[in-house]
Amino acid sequence: MTSTPSRLRSGKGHRDENFPVASRFVHPRHRAIILAFYEFVRIADDMADHATLKADEKLALLDRLEATLLGQHDEVPEAVTLRSALGERNLSPRHAQDLLTAFRMDVTKLRYRDWDDLMNYCTYSAMPVGRFVLDVHGEDQSTWPANDALCAALQIINHLQDCQADYRNLDRVYIPLDALAATGAAVEDLGQPASSPALRQCLRNLAFRTGQLLDEAAPFSARIRDFRLAIEVAVIHALARRLVAMLTARDPLSERVHLKAPGVAAVGALGAVMGVAGRFGRMLSPSRNHPRNA
Repeated sequence: MTSTPSRLRSGKGHRDENFPVASRFVHPRHRAIILAFYEFVRIADDMADHATLKADEKLALLDRLEATLLGQHDEVPEAVTLRSALGERNLSPRHAQDLLTAFRMDVTKLRYRDWDDLMNYCTYSAMPVGRFVLDVHGEDQSTWPANDALCAALQIINHLQDCQADYRNLDRVYIPLDALAATGAAVEDLGQPASSPALRQCLRNLAFRTGQLLDEAAPFSARIRDFRLAIEVAVIHALARRLVAMLTARDPLSERVHLKAPGVAAVGALGAVMGVAGRFGRMLSPSRNHPRNA
């Protein structure tokens, strides 16, 4: 096998993502390790989504990536960088390994039975990202349930946005099969230029359910001690709200369901203001029991 992990990069970077990655809200002392984590995840994602590699080749590459992360060799530079950064902070590689589990699922699991099956995938594909960032900032694990709800929502937003491309390019369907069946839609509908009425209702139902996850995540920002991270989370939450609204109103097969730069800036600014207001209210609350951390 001549392929090496670093040669399989798609060219996508952290500035191309739906949501901020180590934005300027995050303290500079934390950005390097978060970006190292992102680069590790990016290369793993590019492996799992590669258009021409066979499944066994993808799995072997993911194994080589994990072996580098765990110090068995120094083959993959991105994994070496993350391993070093984790060692400096005395942090476990567990969250990165959980994400590798999700990428292996991407290679081997092409359909999801129901919402619970999809949530199990999100346990590995999405929740560890937020948990890692929280660990980097020294936050308490009591923040994890709200984090998990937000991260799962972000993952499903991405699934809904890309449902047509995932099916056409990878034969990968994250839309739960029972959700399709409930409205009379079929998997094959995802490959059409526009949604059938049945598929449109199915996707709208899932967008609504994703909004409920965002409701669960609403207290998240106010529970974070680090002020800068709390504002970043508030911005991400606001962006997710806007995207869910777009997915409820538009057809992701035929209409734009991504925010342009001005929209990101406007919604992000509103989210930052709301995040500050939420923390101010928490500071005034007599039940406040978390110290402030600038």
